[in-house]
Amino acid sequence: MADSNAHCSPPRTRRTRFVCISDTHNCTVKLPKGDVLIHCGDLTNTGSFNELSKQVQWFEQADFECKIVVAGNHDLTLDNNFYEEHGAYRHGNIPQVPQDCQALLTESKSLTYLLHESRTIKLTSPSGPQTTFSVFGSPYSPAWGGAWAFQYPRHDEGILNAESLWEEIPLDTDILITHGPAHSHCDEARGGEAAGCEILQQQLWRVRPRVALCGHIHEARGVERVQWNIKTTNKRYAVRTRTPWQDPNPDSGKNALVDLTMKGGMPLDNDGSPGPLSESSRKDWQDRHTGDTDVPDDVEVACSGIGALSLGEDPRDRARRKDVSAAGRRVL
Repeated sequence: MADSNAHCSPPRTRRTRFVCISDTHNCTVKLPKGDVLIHCGDLTNTGSFNELSKQVQWFEQADFECKIVVAGNHDLTLDNNFYEEHGAYRHGNIPQVPQDCQALLTESKSLTYLLHESRTIKLTSPSGPQTTFSVFGSPYSPAWGGAWAFQYPRHDEGILNAESLWEEIPLDTDILITHGPAHSHCDEARGGEAAGCEILQQQLWRVRPRVALCGHIHEARGVERVQWNIKTTNKRYAVRTRTPWQDPNPDSGKNALVDLTMKGGMPLDNDGSPGPLSESSRKDWQDRHTGDTDVPDDVEVACSGIGALSLGEDPRDRARRKDVSAAGRRVL
């Protein structure tokens, strides 16, 4: 007999372990086990062929079903426009061949190299989680401290500007990978300045990916859990809550584990919604947020499995996110 309460139960999910690193700058560190390995850019110091060869070889040998890479501002030869203008003054005046450097990544059979583009990743290994997710990866960051690759002016001073750049992030993005951070999110530089991009912050509010990853500002290493307020009509973005994650061993120099599963007590819950919550969805929210009996009016953005993909579904099976009512207010 079918369970009459089955429709009220949250969907079964499968745990997918992402190992996220950035700014290795020629280092080959020991990696923990996982399903997906993501590098957020600055594999090297200057992007020479020798540097990239060693980093790509290390990445290719890593035991992960999927390995995703974006470039960073130090990976100079991976940016054609930058290298044409500034390449003669780099690498000790020893010319590099950008096409050969780029081929190390673009022709690799085991790496997914993203150059400001989307990809649907489907894990198929019988021993893995067999999950599917959409990812958008970009090497760009705001100009900061000299001439570097993949950088754009902080104000609209040229063809490449932040608004046209970040508007290209699709609404159905599950994992967003950018080399540079969004403004006020893990972007505090040594002098206390916010080095992130405000336009990217606005697009995070519009897209609300499940996970947004970045690098670039070494000293800003960390994790934040953000709930977006999509009820606002007079702002380009608004944060409802922001909870910094505390590293239990910040001085250990070791990798840190952030558990975003139900078992870990802080599951992802930003799948969006086509409208008001059902009673079962409200109960699900209360179960996830122990001690809260009143469900906020704008929590329609914060419950999983409502009008949006779960990590185990295929983004090609349906159109973009179904939270149309929210998107109407977010796309400005």
